[in-house]
Amino acid sequence: MATQKNPGRNLIKNAGIIGAATLLSRILGFVRDMVTANYLGTSIYADAFFVAFRIPNLLRRLFGEGSLTAAFVPVFSTYLAAGKRLEARDIAQTAMTLTAICLTLVTILGIIFSPLIISFIAPGFTATPEKYELAVFLNRLMFPYILLISLVALAMGILNADGHFLTPAIAPVLLNICMIGAALTLTPLLNDASLALAIGVLAGGLAQLLLQLPVLKKHGFPWRPRFQFKHPAIKRVIVLMGPSLIGLGITQITIFFNTLLASYLVDGSISYLYFADRLIQFPLGIFAVALGTAILPALSHAAAEKKWHDFSTTFSLAIRLLMFITLPAMAGLIILSKPVVFLLFERGHFGAHSTDMVAQTIIAYAAGLWAYAALRVIVPAFHSLQDTKTPVKVGAIALLVNLVCAFSLMHLLQHLGLALATAISSAVNCLLLLILLKRRLGQEIKIEGCGRAFYQSLLATTVMILIIIGLNHLPLMTSGYQSHLHESLRLAAKIFCGIASYFLCARLMKNPELTQLQSLITKRRKRK
Repeated sequence: MATQKNPGRNLIKNAGIIGAATLLSRILGFVRDMVTANYLGTSIYADAFFVAFRIPNLLRRLFGEGSLTAAFVPVFSTYLAAGKRLEARDIAQTAMTLTAICLTLVTILGIIFSPLIISFIAPGFTATPEKYELAVFLNRLMFPYILLISLVALAMGILNADGHFLTPAIAPVLLNICMIGAALTLTPLLNDASLALAIGVLAGGLAQLLLQLPVLKKHGFPWRPRFQFKHPAIKRVIVLMGPSLIGLGITQITIFFNTLLASYLVDGSISYLYFADRLIQFPLGIFAVALGTAILPALSHAAAEKKWHDFSTTFSLAIRLLMFITLPAMAGLIILSKPVVFLLFERGHFGAHSTDMVAQTIIAYAAGLWAYAALRVIVPAFHSLQDTKTPVKVGAIALLVNLVCAFSLMHLLQHLGLALATAISSAVNCLLLLILLKRRLGQEIKIEGCGRAFYQSLLATTVMILIIIGLNHLPLMTSGYQSHLHESLRLAAKIFCGIASYFLCARLMKNPELTQLQSLITKRRKRK
């Protein structure tokens, strides 16, 4: 496979495919959030929708994109690497069947027990009956999304393990299109934007699944009911899922613990955290998540064939690329948080106060952006080794750190304290896992060039910050927030100058990561 022949180039290529598709999805996601902000603002209706939507999203991350994919891909990749495609097909079909059965039961239980779930997740809602009842209704309506999107996530894992990344990466675009379309077309008819958005969520889940099925068939993995639940591979996936499920559960417990605490704060706190997180997820989705998605099958194949040089090369390159992208992204989000929020969201029910609150929350979240990004690569490295226990143990420590920090900071800083607690606990999680991965592999893995990559990226980021600060003192850049058109031009100028200065500095320092990216782009253009 190409992954073994040139792991670095293939990692960048596959991450580029995923990143490009994710960029389109994120752009549409911002359009979706702009529509949501316009209709719901940071009102009790927004809080109810975000809490209701977060619950099936939690289960999606646990059962679908989380533990199931993390456990399935390394095992599935072992059969593909051994050339056992027919047996791999049977494993894939059995996994899809088992997933459908289990998640149908989860969906039914979720619909029945929605009142208890909402009371547990957001107990502060009970003080406002209208908000509580709306959250219960929306949660029931959207719960089938977990079944649809978990099947989608498994299909994505199958295709990614077989070297196909484009269709799985495009799928999330359909969710945003459906939600935007539903909000714009159904809100006037239903006179309820939250209900329209919930219908859009269901339509988006179904559309994503229908997109994957023909591609699965083309790759030789058509979805057919198969009940070989005693197959050794299925048993191995289930065994690996246990610790992985607990580990992801710890992560989601952290998120829901923050939601629970935010439900006791002033109205709008949950919405502030949601909109800030959406902006933080933009650079993560385009690059960190793309790298994490591409690296799992690459590392799994390398580990299955005991090619530790390829493993080390791929992992080291991923860490260096994350530094190259994450440091300037973190600085940009901190410096430009307010104009970005103003431009994207301040309209309709989303006012100036909401802009200030969300911008401050972005700054708190952004402090941990480097850790969120690194975890997207470090955790898949453990999963590729079929080690799902270590991330669980470290995640438990990170959860305790988050609990202590959240309780300590929320009284002083309100929702900002919750965002800072997330950043601090993620940093602890990241550093501990990196140390343990190095100890686990010993001399078999060498993480090379990271010190040089950090200092070069830090220097280029510093120059970028100085350029943007300098622009803020120019006469045309110092006036207050006016029209969206005027602010968009000012913001575009700052972003362009910041990015240009960063890449110019990287080029002057002959940064290897920039050289590799440019080399790949040049070769792809020549092939065209």
